[in-house]
Amino acid sequence: MPHPTFEELVAEGAAVPTEGWDFSWFEGRATEARPSWGYALGLAGRLGAATAALDIQTGGGEVLDFALAHTARTPPRTTATEGWPPNVDKATALLRPHGVPVVASPEDAPLPFEDAAFDLVSSRHPVRPHWREIARVLTPGGTYFAQHVGPASVFELVEYFLGPQPAAVRGARHPDLERADAEAAGLEVTALRAERLRMEFHDIAAVVHFLRKVVWLVPGFSTEGYEPRLRALHERIRAEGPFVAHSTRHLFDARKPPPR
Repeated sequence: MPHPTFEELVAEGAAVPTEGWDFSWFEGRATEARPSWGYALGLAGRLGAATAALDIQTGGGEVLDFALAHTARTPPRTTATEGWPPNVDKATALLRPHGVPVVASPEDAPLPFEDAAFDLVSSRHPVRPHWREIARVLTPGGTYFAQHVGPASVFELVEYFLGPQPAAVRGARHPDLERADAEAAGLEVTALRAERLRMEFHDIAAVVHFLRKVVWLVPGFSTEGYEPRLRALHERIRAEGPFVAHSTRHLFDARKPPPR
């Protein structure tokens, strides 16, 4: 059976829906090693001990749905926020059976909740953590448990398309910087772990879909605008094998201290 052409693969990658954070389409086409800490199961354990939980930037609700399905006890009150309208709809449908409302809230807006409303705030891959808002809505003694994207994540792919990036861009999202910001907002960081993880892209369709889904990596990406680079990468993958990149992740565990 002949291999799909470059044009066929690009068209396939461009046609896949991008809503939510379900990456099952990539099976057999791309791989990414997972952090050793197992965030979703860790979240399930935290939910089992929570009274009121908030999941920020929940995407399509997939991670929270998994955690709720695997927790020993569902919190009496659980809420999620999401800013992208297609994801709001998807998360609402997925989380409704758990009794979890999804509040449409832009990622850069103040959280639409009262002070000290939640004893657990969680997030998987927030665009940027708004530390003062997180601290504000946490109860004294409450915790923030989250997995963040780290510095220079997938930059082999970013720099293939955009060229070398400045040191300031490569160093953004560094866990030490985020620790300092969290502490400046009044939180105590009780644990912080970081890992660098191998990724492989086995065809150009996977690259196209990934860049359409993770839009901040190559801003303004389009298959037409980057056709020469895509074609060259397609030929490289055919000749040399998978394109290898590395993601970076860090696990945050922070606490709002009770008043002295």
